[in-house]
Amino acid sequence: MTDNLKRTKIGSVVSLSGNKSRVALIQRTVKHELLGKIMKRSTKISFHDEENISSIGDKVKIKETKPISKNKSWELVEVLKKFEGASE
Repeated sequence: MTDNLKRTKIGSVVSLSGNKSRVALIQRTVKHELLGKIMKRSTKISFHDEENISSIGDKVKIKETKPISKNKSWELVEVLKKFEGASE
């Protein structure tokens, strides 16, 4: 039951920071309080990828979990879309 209450976020993988670790870039838009201007803000979140299935550029869904290490308290739920960029 507590598994359904965990926060989830969607972002893209920007770094492969070691075995079973990834970094996702989460982008959001916020309205400036005084000016009323819409601005883009981003956050980098380290998450745990047990099977090493995600790679750079993939769109992923992550959820909050108990702390795994000093910086990792998120884990991979699923890869929503594989990156289809230029291949060399």
